Amino acid sequence: MMKIAVAQVAPVLLDKEASIAKAVSIIEEAANSGAQLVVLPECFIPGYPSWSWRLKPGADMGYYNDIHASLLKNAVDVSAGDLSVLLQTAKDCCISVSIGFNEREGDFSRATIFNSNALISHEGKLLNLHRKLMPTNPERMIHGIGDARGLRVVDTPVGRVGVLICWESYMPLARYSMYAQGIDIYLAPTWDSSDLWQSTLQHIAREGGCYVVGAASCMYGKDVPSNFPHREKIFPDESECINPGNASVYAPGGKCISEPQGGVERLFYVEIDSAMAAKARRSLDAAGHYSRSDIFQLEVIRKAFPPIKFHDD
Repeated sequence: MMKIAVAQVAPVLLDKEASIAKAVSIIEEAANSGAQLVVLPECFIPGYPSWSWRLKPGADMGYYNDIHASLLKNAVDVSAGDLSVLLQTAKDCCISVSIGFNEREGDFSRATIFNSNALISHEGKLLNLHRKLMPTNPERMIHGIGDARGLRVVDTPVGRVGVLICWESYMPLARYSMYAQGIDIYLAPTWDSSDLWQSTLQHIAREGGCYVVGAASCMYGKDVPSNFPHREKIFPDESECINPGNASVYAPGGKCISEPQGGVERLFYVEIDSAMAAKARRSLDAAGHYSRSDIFQLEVIRKAFPPIKFHDD
């Protein structure tokens, strides 16, 4: 049996350095409690853009622009080494880490932000970087469209781990690409805390024969910093529960082994046995004996599509 930790915590909104520091303390706490993997929420650095669900795309463009400038400044540039502290912490603590962040594209325009997730090994290596394939609804005012380079399942001491971010889990072909790689632990970092989301996680655990971990931030109005642009308009009520979190874990086959307990920040632990995934797929292996690959075929184009190619002398 292996122990995993799930963080239902608030970021330090629009503050990259403070959010990273909080992530470091969570990773250290999880490791000190004997966890081999810790899962943090979607866009934890420097916070999920919940304001996009509160502003009107046309009428409130001035607000969007002011906040976006701050988000861009505090987004993670992987090529500039912004993940180095987390890589080192994972190595020092000998723990695997999954963490969501707003990623500033650092190679081309340097102005597009992606909804990204990093899987970091217990040796401090970046195992996988995944950019959300399709921003959901008003998120499209914030995030660019990702590619398939991160649709990968990787080996860790707790089993084979893959990540789909939030409503990517409603993309059947994306799910199938995870199943086809022999996934044991399906991570679903999210902002969604609804009851319907719980039924989705349970369905995936049944369909994929894998553990499913839903990790979301718990956040109140008081967690929004006083210097957040236009705070009084967007987050006026400090007592408001912006998101209860409702993080949960389902076992292969669909049994809930950690019920959602929303409304409070918490770091909770679950023991898992990755061998249970293979056992669960004896009767239903969606990408194996139940796939009918002679009838249905899926191709995944896992390569970069750069916007420009330079041919220098």
